Amino acid sequence: MSGFTHFDANGDAVMVDVSAKDVTSRTATAAGSVVMQPDTLALIMNHGVAKGDVLSVARLAGIMGAKRTPDLIPLCHPLALASVKVELVCDPERNTVDITATCKLNGRTGVEMEALTAVSIAALTVYDMCKAVDRGMRIGDIKLLHKDGGKSGEWRGG
Repeated sequence: MSGFTHFDANGDAVMVDVSAKDVTSRTATAAGSVVMQPDTLALIMNHGVAKGDVLSVARLAGIMGAKRTPDLIPLCHPLALASVKVELVCDPERNTVDITATCKLNGRTGVEMEALTAVSIAALTVYDMCKAVDRGMRIGDIKLLHKDGGKSGEWRGG
């Protein structure tokens, strides 16, 4: 029909059949940022946010988000993730919390959606925990940086 894999010949949405694919080691890394006021970033860095340790809670939320991806995104396969790592780094020069997530597994389908979901949920958690002091925060630049494994092999973006 359109070259999209999630539609059948009639144009109906379907889950892709991956049963014939080989099990291979697969990884994906995604990134994104939350831009905020300098005072908000200082509160995060000094553990002064009333709701608690923003970076630790957002890291945990990102990991949980990756694990719940098939519950959030229609037609995503439930995956047995072997590893989910979420890193949050404060950058005072840009007034951002930069988020990177890497997901790994041995399976028949990739983990790009899980890495992107982890970044998205971590960013939303930063926003939620800090919105009382800075409603103007911006979540952005969420993108896939790298994927490897499967028939298509390695891909690098930026």
